[in-house]
Amino acid sequence: MCRLAAITSNKYFSPMENVYALETMKEGHDGSGMGIMLKSLGGEFEELKEYPILSGICSKKGIEVVNDYMKKKGFRLEHIWNPKIKTVKGIVPRDHYFARVYDYPPVYKDKSAAEKEDLLMNTRLALRKIGEPDESIFVFSFYPDIITLKEVGDPLQLSEFFGLDSSLLKAKIIFAQGRQNTNYAINLYACHPFFM
Repeated sequence: MCRLAAITSNKYFSPMENVYALETMKEGHDGSGMGIMLKSLGGEFEELKEYPILSGICSKKGIEVVNDYMKKKGFRLEHIWNPKIKTVKGIVPRDHYFARVYDYPPVYKDKSAAEKEDLLMNTRLALRKIGEPDESIFVFSFYPDIITLKEVGDPLQLSEFFGLDSSLLKAKIIFAQGRQNTNYAINLYACHPFFM
């Protein structure tokens, strides 16, 4: 059974709090993955709450595909956050980990919230489908004020790998999972949390 840690606060806090909570339950996860979802973001994202954030991982080829796809769909890139990756034994880094903030296409400026949500969902699913055959693109979430990080490995080691201990990335709601591989091959999409 996987181990989960959810924290809600009226102040911004570091995702390390969740990682330490997972560490106390270490016997319940096997290092086959960690997922962290942050909501109600602070720091450099505090003034960007109305813009959707695309969270994921890409290869060098994949990031070019994402850039082309988003440009053709009319999304304008506003801000990029990349974790400061550190070398950690046993974790094989991928090319690009990112949270990319976009403005909506101009034709969606005056659309309803439901229409914007449909656009974000369909965009996320389309990018996932494009990247699945060769694992060049993993997209975990695409929504305002939310960032999702995932990778294969032990949560404490991954927090070091992502530089979360020294990162300014903070939120008021954070949910994290230490994965116990019981049902599937080790796959990033099989790791909670799942964005709906």
